[in-house]
Amino acid sequence: MTGRQRERRHRRTGAAVVAAGIVAGVGLGAGGCAGGDAVAGDSRGGDAVVVLRRAADRLVEAGSSKARTSMEMATGGTRVTIRGAGVYDYRKRMGRLRVLLPQDPAGATEHRPITELLAPGALFMKNRGAGVPPDKWVRVETRTLSDGNLVTGGATDPFAAAEVLRGTRSARYVGRTEVAGTGVRHYKGTADLGDAAKRASDGNRTPLNAAARGFATAEVPFDVYLDDEGRIRKVRHRFSFVGGQQKSPVAVASTTLLYDFGASARVRLPDTDDIYAGEIAEG
Repeated sequence: MTGRQRERRHRRTGAAVVAAGIVAGVGLGAGGCAGGDAVAGDSRGGDAVVVLRRAADRLVEAGSSKARTSMEMATGGTRVTIRGAGVYDYRKRMGRLRVLLPQDPAGATEHRPITELLAPGALFMKNRGAGVPPDKWVRVETRTLSDGNLVTGGATDPFAAAEVLRGTRSARYVGRTEVAGTGVRHYKGTADLGDAAKRASDGNRTPLNAAARGFATAEVPFDVYLDDEGRIRKVRHRFSFVGGQQKSPVAVASTTLLYDFGASARVRLPDTDDIYAGEIAEG
């Protein structure tokens, strides 16, 4: 094996260690869960399944937005939450999030925020990974992740979250409510990741296929709230993982809140020289 080949292998395997650490650090493995089987139209006469499969397209039409994310995990009787905030460009499929990890169980260690850059097929992270210089980025190829980066990064890519709905198999309209002061329509349903992958954009097709194969089940129950223009204001996916040192399922709920549509969402990806190519220590 040549030096260049070893460097590429270190980059791939090291990045996987870094990304997996965000979730594995709180004891997660790989799995999934199912739920919901009703199909119903909403009060405006639209078919819920059709409306939800088109929700990602409404985001592309909007162009961009600000986003808040949270990932709640229950393991060993302890509930932890990873939070993120940033912007996303739905036309370029690029975003930037500032992700906050929970404190250590003893509460003594405060983690530095992780900066994540989201791009088609790739996740870039700064301030994550033992031995990585503070001015360097770690690059992860999302198509290599068994969860399609729906969970690994500690935040679900906002557009990937929307494209999961392209695989909606069943859904029902719950009623009108409000999200952050905006009137919305609430739907509950179940999506199939395999179906979502078939209908997804090029950048999400392979990752969603990987998730369909990597989870214990490809079915994902969700709650979603759409404004009167059909744009997602809030979506919550629920997963259940079994693996690692856990003998019982670990519950995970990923929530994405979208607002301030049309906000500036300029994202500059790191130059090649700014990406760490060495080995990354685990832990």
